[in-house]
Amino acid sequence: MNPKVDFFFDKAEKWQKELELMRTIALECQLTEELKWGNPCYMYHDSNVVLIHAFKEYCAFLFFKGALMKDTDGILIQQSENVQAARHIRFTNLKEIVDLKSVLKTYIYQAIEIEKAGLKVNLKKTSDFPVSEEFQTKLDEKPELKKAFEALTPGRQRAYLLHFSQPKQSKTREARVEKHTQNILDGKGLND
Repeated sequence: MNPKVDFFFDKAEKWQKELELMRTIALECQLTEELKWGNPCYMYHDSNVVLIHAFKEYCAFLFFKGALMKDTDGILIQQSENVQAARHIRFTNLKEIVDLKSVLKTYIYQAIEIEKAGLKVNLKKTSDFPVSEEFQTKLDEKPELKKAFEALTPGRQRAYLLHFSQPKQSKTREARVEKHTQNILDGKGLND
């Protein structure tokens, strides 16, 4: 146990027992415990394997390369269609975790083997994401915007492309492009 991570479990108002059991399970799999993104992260050497999350409706184990795992028990969930690599297992009560303890360890060991083998998730390239007509028009009109967009990290580019293409109405897509144009010019990401 890493004392730096204790505060996460101490501050938990909900899921206290569930989170503590999840921590025990992860540590029994001989993983190193660190704090990343404000959550307990369990690592094999320097590779992230599984993270513990606590949400309002559930708590979860998040497997960083869950897309590569064999989901023999059908319990891995893809959070949204845009999540490429991560998968999680949700819990809404302690009994679920207790009942799945051996399965959870099997999944964690499988995730460790994926790290040992050096496997990587084949992520879609930024060029594979659709560019909304409204954003393409703006890029064509403003060469400085195109240059600034291309200078962003691939993750920031993908976030904008997804955000701009999600609305069904052209008017909404156009409004989103307008709202974020200055941030792109300033080299900022969608949530910066």
